[in-house]
Amino acid sequence: MPDKETYDLIIIGSGPGGYVAAVRAAQLGLKTACVEKSSRLGGVCLNVGCIPSKALLDSSEYFHLAKDHFAEHGIKTGKVGLDLTTMMARKDSVVGELTANVRKLLEGHSIAVLHGTARLKGKGSVEVSPEEGRSFTIKGTSILLATGSTPMEVPGLEFDGERIVSSTEALGFDSVPKHLGIVGGGYIGLELGSVWMRLGANVTVIEMLPKIAATLDGQVGRTLDRILRKQGLVMRLNTRVVEAKPSGKKVKVTLEADGAKESMTFDRLLVAVGRRPLTGGLGLEELGVDLDPKTGQVLVDTSYRTNIEGIYAIGDLAPGPMLAHKASAEGIAAVECIVGRAGEVNYDTIPAVVYTWPEVAAVGLTEEAVKARGIPYCVGTYPFSGAGRARCMGEKEGFVKLIAHGKTDRILGVHIIGPRAADMIAECVLAMEFGASSEDIARTVHGHPTFAEALQEAALAVRKCSIYA
Repeated sequence: MPDKETYDLIIIGSGPGGYVAAVRAAQLGLKTACVEKSSRLGGVCLNVGCIPSKALLDSSEYFHLAKDHFAEHGIKTGKVGLDLTTMMARKDSVVGELTANVRKLLEGHSIAVLHGTARLKGKGSVEVSPEEGRSFTIKGTSILLATGSTPMEVPGLEFDGERIVSSTEALGFDSVPKHLGIVGGGYIGLELGSVWMRLGANVTVIEMLPKIAATLDGQVGRTLDRILRKQGLVMRLNTRVVEAKPSGKKVKVTLEADGAKESMTFDRLLVAVGRRPLTGGLGLEELGVDLDPKTGQVLVDTSYRTNIEGIYAIGDLAPGPMLAHKASAEGIAAVECIVGRAGEVNYDTIPAVVYTWPEVAAVGLTEEAVKARGIPYCVGTYPFSGAGRARCMGEKEGFVKLIAHGKTDRILGVHIIGPRAADMIAECVLAMEFGASSEDIARTVHGHPTFAEALQEAALAVRKCSIYA
């Protein structure tokens, strides 16, 4: 790579924020480079996050269904066995195909893909250090930071990659742990706990708060807790992990609850207490880029500009939830702002999904948030047990909850726990983007029999007029 090559835009990071931003930049006529330190494109999401975890969630769900539920449908399978090596190979194949597709996408848009560790070296200047060969410098009119995040480490629970692990290692165990401990009752811990529980592990979730998935609507969170306990997850709430020490092929953990300490032993301990922005080595401090002292995220304005001219930041680096689709939306908006367009993201309509089974999906305000703001509201709920399609599948757990403004009927939030919630939420996001009312959804004809009928019924129930309630 020649020194001093000049670009209109240099993007550091090729995850869902970076590669989407790169494509949008190319579409808008910018000469663009994307720098990625890993040999594979796609960032955390494609390589050690969203994609491999969902591949394992689906595979483990099929195993669980074949072992425990096919007989209900008259399907005789005999003894069902687990080939974990094949399951992991399939997961890796899915990841490999998608990361290869990202490379084809970028190269198809004439985007320069540069592999190496990037470091800001001054205004419009980025030093790239490949694993092999000499470092070189490239120039850019604008620089977009999209380096993502990494698992957060806790003092006393430092990762060793074998017994005390992050989500990355938990996606590639070579055997099913007999007893898996999980520190943190957020979506990462619950999803990976579900994977290994279905495959035969005893799983204990340790959460210092009084509830799991604390950001969810309270009613939904309580239902999820009940369902996951019924499936076999053990929940230790209001409990803090004081210390963890590997001991041979085990890890000994000291817990504290109600002032009393106790010990537990696990085969592996997954620490999933959150993620932190990946800013180390970028040279932000030397340039004087402002960071949030609490979260470490890069402070940006509404156009994703940092306090340093020509430097922008998106995704997990920028304030807000660490979600791949947020990063993609911000990548497009940031590039549009760079070229003088009105790029914008509506943060009130960013969906959140938990891929347990049943799934959980939400958009907008929770009932607790509506109450706290003093907004007059009406709530409509409808159980999946009343939906014909759900009964046909034998998936009767969960419900749809729709919250609407008490005076205007405008939708304030939708919360779903049940089958295919991750897909159903898209209709709700679109409705909120258009400022729809509950009546709009109630009057929209939904196909029968479908899961989405439960959403229509919940909308009807907002005005107490569901004919099935």
